[in-house]
Amino acid sequence: MRLELETNRFYLARYYSEAVEAAGGIPVHIALIPRPEFVRQVMADLDGLLLPGSNSDIDPLRYGREPHPQLGAVHPEKDETDLLALGEAESLAIPIFGICFGLQALNVARGGTLIQDIVSQHADAIKHEQGAPRDRHSHRVRLLEDSIIGQLAKTETAPVNSHHHQAIENLGRELVATAWAPDGLVEAVEDPRNDRFVLGVQWHPELGWEQDRLSQSLFGRFIAEARLYAEKKSSAQATALTSTM
Repeated sequence: MRLELETNRFYLARYYSEAVEAAGGIPVHIALIPRPEFVRQVMADLDGLLLPGSNSDIDPLRYGREPHPQLGAVHPEKDETDLLALGEAESLAIPIFGICFGLQALNVARGGTLIQDIVSQHADAIKHEQGAPRDRHSHRVRLLEDSIIGQLAKTETAPVNSHHHQAIENLGRELVATAWAPDGLVEAVEDPRNDRFVLGVQWHPELGWEQDRLSQSLFGRFIAEARLYAEKKSSAQATALTSTM
């Protein structure tokens, strides 16, 4: 979830849950309670982890940098809860789908770094904060042909929306770039290991997912991977139970 500082409320835009449910999943909101035991217990009952966007920036001290003058608001509860959930997902090989801030959290969790402000830190950048209408496609991304996202799109490029002022600088461990904006910024990453599903995108497929085929394919693949994980987990539990009888 997200944190609204003015009212001390946890919240999340409806589109994430609606897209998950439409793809066949059961959405469960995780409160931003950054306690390892809480996150561990919640994650033990899940079959997939979706990391949504946020109206905050990850604390640059978490990736060894001092704060840039254009750094946005930092919400420690959001950072810590996301990183704890990612740690559990890595340990259990739970499918991960990161969106915008979620992609950036994934990269930081793997030891990567971020561009803190695209406009002032990336030469010749295109506009990445499009504003309203939020579901409008504002630029195209180039896709790696043999990647998961390339196979889902079935094309070399795809139009996407854009709502971010930060981006990946250096890739983290076990991550490869699979999509790029026209200015060279990384727009998608995947984990190349074949024993897990990890995919992150810099745009927002939850916006306009009802009309956008690639967005539907992304959520569909995530839920399919979660279903496979659930089946493997159930089979492993049944085998363990039988061996103790």
